Amino acid sequence: MELYQLRSFVTVSETENFTRASERLNITQPTLSQQIINLEKNLGHKLFHRLGRRAVLTEPGQVFLKRARRILLEADNATKELSDHPGLDRRITVGAIPSIAPYILPALIAQARIEYPHLQIHAREDFRADLVQGVQDGGLDLAIVSMPVRETSISIEPLTREPLLLVVGKQHPLANAKAVRATDLAQETFAMLGTSSALAEKVRDFCGDHQFNPRIAYHCSQIATVKSLVALGVGISILPRSAQSSKDIDNLVYLPLSGSNPERELVIIRHLQRFQSRGATQFIKMLKEGVVFSTVN
Repeated sequence: MELYQLRSFVTVSETENFTRASERLNITQPTLSQQIINLEKNLGHKLFHRLGRRAVLTEPGQVFLKRARRILLEADNATKELSDHPGLDRRITVGAIPSIAPYILPALIAQARIEYPHLQIHAREDFRADLVQGVQDGGLDLAIVSMPVRETSISIEPLTREPLLLVVGKQHPLANAKAVRATDLAQETFAMLGTSSALAEKVRDFCGDHQFNPRIAYHCSQIATVKSLVALGVGISILPRSAQSSKDIDNLVYLPLSGSNPERELVIIRHLQRFQSRGATQFIKMLKEGVVFSTVN
């Protein structure tokens, strides 16, 4: 029995599909199928029911899944602990959601090259659900996401609370308003990050709390695109304060929402049972000391 077989088994159990599992593992489907067949022969038990395109765990498979995950966790922890010698190069992989990654990761990576020359930081910008999955399966040492995070295997460490601001173009009628309430936005057209974004989810919930659904005409993958559309006057948006830049002064106006004060809570997430390397500790220290969420960047 080999570790790669266990990783393949766990991945198939998570995806319930050999094609998706092979794509995640970056191997061919026949290779993956053969690995599972060999593992089943070694164990003397069938691990999956093949139901068309679905692969569903058998009862022995369900029992073995818990042990396989434990073995992989211990193997990963051992590898990280052995590679964490203070005189050797250390590597960590960190993640951040798209609405915060551009404003913190480049600065932290640059700072780490000066303060911790042995620390190699690999970064991943992705949506919250994918980052949580990455922390769970060991692909990420830690990630910076917004709440809520409900997975019980995840350690949650508060980082900061950040205001959410209304953003309109310079020529928009609300740009010079003395006060803007959430209900004033009910008939407006919104430009937002895509539906998988935690920020978009937060804005939809905020609007729902004020008895309207936002009219989202533009779904974007980058905040820069959202800001460009708002600057053109084709829509408005609600963005975190960290997105505000000195470069916006000629085209955009950022306004607080009267009587509402929407905000989001940013947290650091890690796996509760995975070894926290010296590199991860150093990164978290820089992150907390920096808290690089200034009003204007």
